[in-house]
Amino acid sequence: MAADTDEDVRWPVAAARAADAKNATDVVVLEVGEVLAVCGLFVIASAPNDRLVRAIAEEIEKVVGEAGGPKPIRTEGLDDLRWVLLDYGDFVAHVFLQESRDYYDLERLWSDVPRIDWRQEQPPDQDEAAG
Repeated sequence: MAADTDEDVRWPVAAARAADAKNATDVVVLEVGEVLAVCGLFVIASAPNDRLVRAIAEEIEKVVGEAGGPKPIRTEGLDDLRWVLLDYGDFVAHVFLQESRDYYDLERLWSDVPRIDWRQEQPPDQDEAAG
């Protein structure tokens, strides 16, 4: 999946912005589609405590849904809040407790894949708002 069109990155960018708005740290969007057949993009964010992990995961789901995006196909990790995974099919949002993120270090594992500059991408509704 090439992430060079607005449609490819629309919801992952919305998820990254939602995480950032809830004070997630080190929010990144990785284009993993060329090396991982399961999905095209990863959104990775972290938080210093489990309450914020839950709040970030809930905000991602809320914002993506309110913007017209899909609901997660499945959600995992809400029981212990160390690593919450929101699987949207085309992309997966990972919300980590900081110590878990440091341990699993997904950015190192996927260090050879391109990063999407989610701060520079067009917001999901910008075209409609400009018209």
